[in-house]
Amino acid sequence: MSRQIHVFRSPDRFLAGTVGQPGEREFYLQVADGRRVFSVACEKQQVAVLADRLDSLITEVARRFGAEIGSTGHADADLALTTPVDAEFRVGTMGLAWDGEGSQVIVELLAISDEEVGEDVVLEDREDGPDALRVFLSLAEAREFARRAERVVAAGRPPCPLCSNPLDPEGHICPRLNGYHRGGVA
Repeated sequence: MSRQIHVFRSPDRFLAGTVGQPGEREFYLQVADGRRVFSVACEKQQVAVLADRLDSLITEVARRFGAEIGSTGHADADLALTTPVDAEFRVGTMGLAWDGEGSQVIVELLAISDEEVGEDVVLEDREDGPDALRVFLSLAEAREFARRAERVVAAGRPPCPLCSNPLDPEGHICPRLNGYHRGGVA
């Protein structure tokens, strides 16, 4: 089967979201353009890294090229995952780029594959790579995505004040207390 590259040039929205309760959440990235909705599954850490790298890219583009970031005017209420959430694939490799001609950030998410994925496959339309989702965003849309993604990641279980591992309501075994079972959040 040949590689599929799903391209969204001016999506209505691109967001990170979760399904499930803290401690059991599944993370998704979802893009929508009209009635076309495309979702991919990912890890919490991937969402955090993507938000961080987008912030860095936006800051660098603004510094180097004097680009104005602006605002999209979307409300958070408009940014819930469209359900049902059916992931087309699980994200393995992620790539970011700046398109100076179009003044857009390009986010590419590649499916996990059995083969090593090199830099030459990211943002290329070759037939031998894994399936991909490619999203083109304005600087304002990229900044909005990053801010919301940071909030989604932070909305999980509170951290233990001693070891920073997530606290379950019933507590956890804290490595800083030599395995003593620390009580839950009051």
